[in-house]
Amino acid sequence: MGHTRGGRKKPMAQPKKPVHDVHVEGGVRLQKVLADAGIGSRRECENLIADGRVEVDGQLVYELGVRVDPATASIAVDGLSIQTDTSKVTLVVNKPRKMVSTMSDPQGRPTIAELVAGRSERLFHVGRLDYESEGIIILTNDGELANRLAHPRFEIEKTYMVTVRGKVANGVGSQLLKGIELEDGHAELDRFRIIDHTASETLIEVSLHSGRNRIVRRMFDEVGYPVERLVRTQIGPIKIGDLKQGKYRILGKVELGTLMKAVDL
Repeated sequence: MGHTRGGRKKPMAQPKKPVHDVHVEGGVRLQKVLADAGIGSRRECENLIADGRVEVDGQLVYELGVRVDPATASIAVDGLSIQTDTSKVTLVVNKPRKMVSTMSDPQGRPTIAELVAGRSERLFHVGRLDYESEGIIILTNDGELANRLAHPRFEIEKTYMVTVRGKVANGVGSQLLKGIELEDGHAELDRFRIIDHTASETLIEVSLHSGRNRIVRRMFDEVGYPVERLVRTQIGPIKIGDLKQGKYRILGKVELGTLMKAVDL
């Protein structure tokens, strides 16, 4: 047992050697960076490193003495990126109806800036909702994250609860899934599911990747079912959950990691 045919002992398995050196002289110990980012206690973070669950700049790190620059290092735990710059914050708000989804409005209408008025960061909104629509909007002061979430290359899936008048005829869902032509081009849903209906209205859950202006409302207008109410419930992996209208919450570390992963950060 533990011998080869020639009688020699098999060498013990060793962790893979680093492809490149991620250590930064004068940097901060990796376990402290992880702990400061809220991953766990210093001891728990040391265990994560020893177990080979932490990557720095794409390289698995096993040594507890490794130091990194939190401002420049790309760090992941179990494949999920973590935000090590403690000055950066990402949060979600639940926008009510009759509110503009920008941080200011020349017409003087209520804006989502009022929902985060107590915060000192300069926040960017990601993903607009029209004045009459409700639901989740992401706000962040992380410029790279904001840019990627807004970029067409990273159009992530968004989910909406749509209320229309009357009962929806058979075939409408298939038509929207197959796609229709709008004035600015082809548009299609990824998912269409009737949640509930009465004689007077139908509640539908839909998902799509397109971020074009008022795209859901325009698609339903095109098939003859104008939207009575529109609530966005999810952006990529981030769900609105039980967040009340007009309130916000800061994304947790795992949530933020899944969002960053969705845009290759």
